[in-house]
Amino acid sequence: MPILRPITPDDSDFLAEMLYQAIFVSEGMAPPPRKIIRQPELAQYIENWGRTGDLGLLALDETTQARIGAAWLRLLPNGYGFVAADIPELSIAVDASFRGRGIGRQLMDALLQKAAAQFEAVSLSVNAQNQAAALYQQLGFITVKRNQTTLTMKRIFP
Repeated sequence: MPILRPITPDDSDFLAEMLYQAIFVSEGMAPPPRKIIRQPELAQYIENWGRTGDLGLLALDETTQARIGAAWLRLLPNGYGFVAADIPELSIAVDASFRGRGIGRQLMDALLQKAAAQFEAVSLSVNAQNQAAALYQQLGFITVKRNQTTLTMKRIFP
């Protein structure tokens, strides 16, 4: 079981890597160049981490203490999963060599619990072909918008 801890500004390089790994690549397609995360529409998800409203968790390997995944929320005025100015967008990624072990679900469960104390809801954007869409539904997210193959989903807290 991974160790979870808050994301700090010192984790910016790892957060950039997780942002890159969060980009969905369809089967048989080549991944985009890494510099894509410097484009403003993606960079806004991680730049200057630690501002008001930022909330995130890192997963650390319990044996090596290596960073293996991250889930984070950020208030964005024009993100891919935007639904309202006061509802943060969720991003998540787990290092490819650690996927399929429930780490993403643990990150999501813990982050959503923390988010419920601060926000009325959270949103996200996911490719409809991405297996993670099923996990998001299991965690109470509902689709509020569909744009071609992209779903915008929202989880409202009780």
